[in-house]
Order: sequence, then C-alpha cells, then structure tokens
Amino acid sequence: MLTSPIFRLPHHLAFSLACALALALALSLASGRAHAQARTLSDRGEMLDRVAAVVNDGVVLSSELDEQVAEITQRISSQGMEMPPAAVLRQQVLDRLVLQEIQMQRAQRAGIRINDEALNSALADVAQRNGIPLADLPKALASQGVDYGAYRESVRREMTTQVLRQRDVLQRINVSPREIEQFIAKDKNRPSEANEYNLSHILIAVPQDPSTQQLEEAARRAEDVSRRARAGEDFAQLAIANSNSQTALAGGSLGWRRGPEIPTVLADLVVQLKAGETSEPLRTPSGYHIVRLNELRGEAAQGLVEQTHARHILLKPTEIQDDATVEQRLRAVRERILKGEDFAGLAKTLSEDPGSATEGGDLGWTTPGTFVPEFDKALAALQQDEISQPFRSQFGWHIVQLLGRRQFDNTEEMRRQRAFMQLRESKAEEEIELWLRRLRDEAYVDVKT
Repeated sequence: MLTSPIFRLPHHLAFSLACALALALALSLASGRAHAQARTLSDRGEMLDRVAAVVNDGVVLSSELDEQVAEITQRISSQGMEMPPAAVLRQQVLDRLVLQEIQMQRAQRAGIRINDEALNSALADVAQRNGIPLADLPKALASQGVDYGAYRESVRREMTTQVLRQRDVLQRINVSPREIEQFIAKDKNRPSEANEYNLSHILIAVPQDPSTQQLEEAARRAEDVSRRARAGEDFAQLAIANSNSQTALAGGSLGWRRGPEIPTVLADLVVQLKAGETSEPLRTPSGYHIVRLNELRGEAAQGLVEQTHARHILLKPTEIQDDATVEQRLRAVRERILKGEDFAGLAKTLSEDPGSATEGGDLGWTTPGTFVPEFDKALAALQQDEISQPFRSQFGWHIVQLLGRRQFDNTEEMRRQRAFMQLRESKAEEEIELWLRRLRDEAYVDVKT
C-alpha cells in the first residue's frame, strides 16, 4: 500500500520544487536555455552550435555544456569556495548532462509525458512557497536573468525524471516485516529523530561488475580523499573534483536531515561523528562513501499530528485516451459510486495505482505531506465520506474519498511507519545510484570535446 505513486518522493531523491525559485540560477536552468538553441546551419553555412557528446540517438550541445559550466562557476565563486581545475569541472558537468539525456530518452520510450496542467500545478506550488502569485513568477525569474520558457521546460524535465525513477526504481523496492523489526531494534544506536544533521557526502563509484584492479583503484582514491578531508582540506572542493554522486556539483551537500531521513548506508557513519568531522570510507555495491557532519542541532519531539484516512482511484492518460477522456471516465465512475456502487470494488477493478488497487484504493492513515501536493490539497478540502471531483497530478487523474480524520500520537505504529519509509528511502538512494550507473554503462556515448 505504501508503494503508491501518489506518495511524495523523498526530498533528497528528487528535484525540490519548493526551493526551485531560489535555485533559479542553479544547474538545471542552463540546460533549458541550451535546448532551445538551434541545431542547424546559418544561411552562410556556419555552424550555430557544436556537439559535445553523442548519446545514443541524441546529443549534448557544446553551448549547453558551456552555459552550465558558467552557471556553476559563478555559483561556486559566489559561495566563496575554491574553484576546481577547469577540466575537472567541465567533465563533471558533461557527465551529468549525459545522464540527463539518457534518462530523458528512456522516459520518452516509456511514454512518460508531463502535460501542461501538471506542470502549471507544480509551478503554482513554487510560486506559492515563495510568497508570490503564479502570474508574477516570470517577472521574478527575469529579475534573476532566467527565461521563463526555459525554466518551465527544465522543471518539466525534472518532473519527468521523478516519474521515471518512480517507475523504474522506487516501485520495485520491497521492505519486509523482518527488516522493519530489525530496524526498530537498532534504532537506539542510530541518529536521533529529535535532532537534525547537516551533511555532505562523496561517492567514489565503481562499475557494475568491477575488476579487482578497479576496486583497488577506487579504494585508494576513497582513502586519499577521506584523508585529505580529515586533514582539513575543503570538503566541498573535494566533492566537486572527485565525487560521482548526483550532489557532486553542489559540493556534496545533502542539506539538513532529521535522523530517520538519513540513508541507512550513511547513518552508521553519522552516528559516530561529531560536528566538523569526516568519516572513513565505507564500501557498498555502488562504491565508497565518505560523509561529513557539518552541523548538528536538536529539535523538540513531534507530539500529536492530524492524520487522514482515505481511498482513491487513479486512471492514467495514454496515447489512445487523452486527459479529457480519462477525466470524463472518472466523472462517470464517481456518479456510479454516488448511486450506490461499491468504491472498493471499482478501485480493485479500475484503479491503475499498483500500491493501493488491491486494497480497494485504501491508503490507510497518513499525515499531511505524505502525498504529492495536488492530492494533499484535494484531500484537505473534503468532509467526512465526501468524494472529490476528478483532479490531475503528475501521475494521472484521481478521485479520492475521505474516510476519517484523527489526532495521532507518536506511538509504535508511527515508529513502524517511519521505519518503513526510512528503509525504503535508504534502499532507493543506493538503487538509484546503481540504476544510473547501469544506464550509463548500457548507453552509447561518444564524447567530442
């Protein structure tokens, strides 16, 4: 039931739309401008752009690479960090662009599309969280030198990547009851849920089927990087120059995480560190991990929270059935329920949410923020037993029925829920790194620069 795609993705596994405006000059935006550039010849036969890399049947443009390098160089400089060697920075950016292109090609083949309605909803959330109307978002971006059209497309790509990772990785992750019990038993030796940890991370990756020589070389690199960090060398600089993680160009920053939000693979390292300390390398299937605890701060216990109990039916648009058709189908389903048909029975027969369909659409008791924003918004507007009108999220069209609300204390059930989510997120972080490495290994990439 908790594998339902309407559940919000962990914030460290996906693009954070809540802070997207603040990051408007960051990495993803340059690619939006570059993709809008022409790939043709001028009237005089002069090349308007060059190819930096051929990726399967697509390309990464030199202008795209140049713009992102310039963006990142400006950001590193503005943050007062030491600049890595130009060749190292350029290679890091190119590697990331190649991975982005591979993922977008895979999403296209899978038929994953983010329509304008879902995109506008995400942008409205960005605007709301930054305290401005959606209509003012283009002006706010322009004041930072960002083209609104390019920004829209960069957000669309990030949302597409989220859905792809949900389909290819997250829905395939299983957490057994025994794992939950073991997690709870070990919890007292793990980072506290009452504390927040500001972390940075470096991954020295290894290939999918590494040779002994490749493992030894990665181990030597990891030990050298860890030693230099522990000797006082700037961790962010080391991450930019050496890390193979998706956070490398952000100086390896994972931001503030509560104890249960820290990936399991890193938690065992974090609990041994004091603020300002860096760990020894830790070997996992994806490579060698090095973590730094930048800061630590305490937080009061969560206390009582309001939970909701709901069930829903999800239908997804296809090439045969467009949004209007699917919305009308759900309106008809809603009318059938209102006339007396069983919601659970229709959910089992019709719903395309693999995580809840077999349960009659039942999502159990959940807290605010569990679901994607569109779902939370629709649920918050309902009265007891009321069924919503059809609404759109990035995953398709939904109707949802509110079954109840309650005040819930931080009991054993909540601890088990947190254990489940933490185990799932921890596995996801590792699995996504392995998945990206596998996609890269299987792709045809010809670097031209």
